[in-house]
Amino acid sequence: MSAGVADRLAIAELLYRYAELIDAGDFDGVGRLLGGGAFMGVTGAERIAELFAATTRRFPEHANTPRTRHLVLNPIVEVDGAAAGARSTFCVVQQTESVALQPIVVGRYADTFARDEDGWFFTDRTVVIEMLGDVSDHLLIDPSQFG
Repeated sequence: MSAGVADRLAIAELLYRYAELIDAGDFDGVGRLLGGGAFMGVTGAERIAELFAATTRRFPEHANTPRTRHLVLNPIVEVDGAAAGARSTFCVVQQTESVALQPIVVGRYADTFARDEDGWFFTDRTVVIEMLGDVSDHLLIDPSQFG
């Protein structure tokens, strides 16, 4: 496998790892994954984990998960030496006792990455929401306050 293909696969795995961690309710893991950079302007693993814990509902009766599936779709990864960028689409679906199985938010991720001796890591993640459904059982904040 060429280095370019291996790099793109390693970066795609980071995209998918984020989805796995957030759906598991592992916000400390999300913080560690994104903590080498910034998430929407927030830096540091602990602060990023705290942001997710403060804004995302978890259901203790369901293994303390948000009862979501973050689907990362159509990743386009561009590698330039020890730096890279990726853009992808996401769709979050959720089902709870009060919300039928449905998409609740759709948008795009814009990510940058760097590589060091340990491999690739996030340096920045920006989330652009394009469609917003019923997030009443997902968020602990009112998203309308952000326009």
